[in-house]
Amino acid sequence: MAELYAWQAALWAQLSGRREHAHAYLLQGPSGIGKRALAERLGSLLLCHSPKDGQARSACGECKGCRLLAAGSHPDSFLLQPEEADKAILVDQVRRLVDFVAQTAQLGGRKVVLVEPVEALNLNAANALLKSLEEPSGDTVMLLVSHQPSRLLPTIRSRCVQQACPLPSPSQANEWLADRLPDVSAQARQQLLALAAGSPLAAFQLQEQSVLDQRALVVEGIKRLLKQQQSPTQLAESWNGVPLIWLLDWFCDWSQRILRYQLTQDPEGLGLSDMHKVLQYLAQKAPTGKVVAIQDWLLQHRQKVLTKANLNRVLLLETLLVSWLGLTGQA
Repeated sequence: MAELYAWQAALWAQLSGRREHAHAYLLQGPSGIGKRALAERLGSLLLCHSPKDGQARSACGECKGCRLLAAGSHPDSFLLQPEEADKAILVDQVRRLVDFVAQTAQLGGRKVVLVEPVEALNLNAANALLKSLEEPSGDTVMLLVSHQPSRLLPTIRSRCVQQACPLPSPSQANEWLADRLPDVSAQARQQLLALAAGSPLAAFQLQEQSVLDQRALVVEGIKRLLKQQQSPTQLAESWNGVPLIWLLDWFCDWSQRILRYQLTQDPEGLGLSDMHKVLQYLAQKAPTGKVVAIQDWLLQHRQKVLTKANLNRVLLLETLLVSWLGLTGQA
């Protein structure tokens, strides 16, 4: 059974205590806070034949339904997700879901559909899903998990019970991460949580992807760029191993912090210490209008990356780095 995180306890008590369930739930919130696990746990409860009662109900783990679900062969459970990582969910996949929803439950109980992430549906797939959301067949419950609900069609959101999922407190996030990464220093854990916007599961995944090493590579490259020890083209090519969305997120964050520092002169708002001196230097050198222009450009291209636009990575990074260098008047 999926883990129940400490920060989800109150919401789980609310959801598990319901005797009647909506036909569709939209579980939404930032990535890395355990929404998928919550959806899986709720799906297990809905398919269980003999739920355990108590302070919060849960699946028994022993009935035929629970055993089939654990084996990944429950005939009344359907998982819809991208067939390849970071790809879209296609209309043919949704058509298979629609066929599943139209069938009678083989074990005589509910059918449960889990879709994650919902924003991965392309437009045709999203429109194909609407029919099942409007008129689910039989006792079907659809659990939709979204990390970016603003990207969903309003017609999808309006057909679901929208449930905001709780974020952990800083102490809960740090405690969970310390338990999973006992060999990582407290300082490194704090850096991981900062990069993950406080989401502990995302921080754990970032550690698995060696984000701190990648970040150090990028920060050192920026310093070499500003000292004119490396060209934008050379630097863009040297970052081939760094996910593009990380780079755009970091530059978005840095440009925002430059603007904040220009307004407040408060070093507390400069973020992680690895870029303090660089951001202070750029805040002193750069015209505010140029920083705002870069911020707008970054936000536009970040959205294109999120929507899987076909971009020339090296050209995009070269353009960014030339503009970044231009903040000092060197470009």
